Amino acid sequence: MPFPFETAPTAPAIPITFATKTTWDAIARDLPEQARRFASANDFTAKPGKCLTLPAADGQIGHVVFGLEDETAKSRDLFRPGALPGLLPPGVYRFANAPHDVRLATLAFALGSYRFGRYRKAEQPEVRLVPPEGVDVADIARMAEAAALARDLINTPSNDMGPEQLAEAAQAMASRLGASFNCITGDELLKQNFPLIHAVGMASTRAPRLIELSWGDPAHPKVTLVGKGVCFDTGGLDLKPSSGMLIMKKDMGGAANVLALAQMVMDAKLKVRLRVLIPAVENAVAGNAFRPLDIFRSRKGLNVEIGNTDAEGRLVLADALALADEEKPDLLVDLGTLTGAARVALGPDLPPFYTHDERLAESVATHAKRENDPLWRMPLWPPYDSWLDSKVADINNAPSGGFAGSITCALFLQRFVTDAKSWLHVDIYGWTPSAKPARPEGGECQAARAIYKLLSESYG
Repeated sequence: MPFPFETAPTAPAIPITFATKTTWDAIARDLPEQARRFASANDFTAKPGKCLTLPAADGQIGHVVFGLEDETAKSRDLFRPGALPGLLPPGVYRFANAPHDVRLATLAFALGSYRFGRYRKAEQPEVRLVPPEGVDVADIARMAEAAALARDLINTPSNDMGPEQLAEAAQAMASRLGASFNCITGDELLKQNFPLIHAVGMASTRAPRLIELSWGDPAHPKVTLVGKGVCFDTGGLDLKPSSGMLIMKKDMGGAANVLALAQMVMDAKLKVRLRVLIPAVENAVAGNAFRPLDIFRSRKGLNVEIGNTDAEGRLVLADALALADEEKPDLLVDLGTLTGAARVALGPDLPPFYTHDERLAESVATHAKRENDPLWRMPLWPPYDSWLDSKVADINNAPSGGFAGSITCALFLQRFVTDAKSWLHVDIYGWTPSAKPARPEGGECQAARAIYKLLSESYG
């Protein structure tokens, strides 16, 4: 992703004035008469999202006005300025006045500059912003570059982003940022006791694997990130309908966002001992595919009955979480595109998170709001734990009935985390269904920015 900022402009930057319906009249009065008449002729009223370029006396662009919601509006999109890179003519710009949140507006500008151009030429906006005074542009760029990484990985179709390619992306990051890399592949998973990861991925011609990165001083607090890396999900023998399979290239969104988060942590040199674990598989259909009512012994020692082969993400995460838990990390975080139930409850933009740690929950909520990276706490509701009971094994991966699907998934994963000092589970969507300012349609970076800022505050 090209750097969207101009830190040493060679000519005066074009000013962008943010206006609301309440402030527009006063702003218009201060404009040169020619610009004021031009705005009036174009019927500009500072409607949110509307952009107008005003001519200077020599015919060049002299000024830009951009509409925002009023300060008193119940629903303000703090990423509204993220639409600007797609609206402005080529040039270097600056904020002439303060939007609702200067730092988030700067981040939105960077996020809105993203284009996915691997398979078709994408016109990269030739628009650059002089960073507002007082904004940490290095940190903004760090978050924008990580978001671009997550988006690129998710947007890449599964024929070019299988388990092997996901491992290569992780290895490239490790090499670039000085982390160690390891990968356990194919039948070696059975030898090293990762039977659930192997079971989910064994029907694919592309071997399953467990990807691992380690970075940082071993004396620092241990932070472990686990990301669901299902590179394509057919649903297995409990086959999805075609409509449900259409965007399943995004089912490795947890892995993509964990890598984005890890990149931010390493680039910022936070004082943590970072470990990243990604079970990477393809849930395919073949004669050797795992079946409903099969039973597998997990790394944790729990015998798991398969209630549904389309609840595969929690299976691969279970083995990875069990490995992570053995080290007793100070903080264990897992991200995964896990349940349609989470989308039914909260929609695509608001992932639920789960934790028993009240202080952690408060911090997650605070940073999610502060970073405009929405998250909403859901309960690890103990009475539903019995729904996971199996008549023939220790646990069933998909209880019948269909109620509280996101909660029961979290409760399933909780069975594999017993020794970590603190655990956070986030059920992300990893996809923006329709474009919004700073959030183009397609793969999305969710939860990673909020968690990065939480870690920065704790371990910066």
